[in-house]
Amino acid sequence: MPLEKGLVQVYTGDGKGKTTAALGLALRAAGHGLRVHIVQFMKGWMESGEQQAVAYLPTVTLARFGRRGFVHPKHPRPEDFAQARLALEEGRRAMHSEEVDILILDEAITALSFGLLSLDDILGLLDERPPHMELVLTGRDAPEELCRRADLVTEMCARKHPFEQGIEARRGIEY
Repeated sequence: MPLEKGLVQVYTGDGKGKTTAALGLALRAAGHGLRVHIVQFMKGWMESGEQQAVAYLPTVTLARFGRRGFVHPKHPRPEDFAQARLALEEGRRAMHSEEVDILILDEAITALSFGLLSLDDILGLLDERPPHMELVLTGRDAPEELCRRADLVTEMCARKHPFEQGIEARRGIEY
C-alpha cells in the first residue's frame, strides 16, 4: 500500500551515519511492503554491504553510479559530472515510474557540494516529487535552501571518529 503523504528528508552533517540512517529507513519500509529505490552517487565502484543486503529484500532496489576511485572535491573529472548526471536521471526515472514509494538519493548532497550537480537540479526533483512519495537525500553540506524546503532535516555531528586514531574503514561497519 503506497504512502498517503510523502515527505522530504535530509540527512546531512560531518558525522557518520547519514547513509546508515537512510538504509535503516529502507529496511523498516521493506518490512511494511513499501517499495524503495536507492540511487547512490559517487559509489559505483565500492563493494558495500548494502549492495549484498538488498538481494534479500524483494521490495528494495539499488542503482550505483560513479567511476572507480574517490572524487576530488575541488578537481572533479569530466566522468564524475557524467556519472552524477546519470544518477540524477535514474532518480528522476524512478520518481516518475509509479513503482517506487520511497526514493533515496544517497550522497546526492555531496555531489551537489562538489559541484557535480546544481541546486536547481536538486530543487527541481523536489518540485517534481509526487505527493505520495517519500524522498530522502543524504550527504555533507546541505545548502540552507534545501533544508528550508525539506520536511525533516537531521544533522549528524562528528564528535569522535576511529579514523582520527588511524583506524581504517571496516567491512560491514563503514561499508
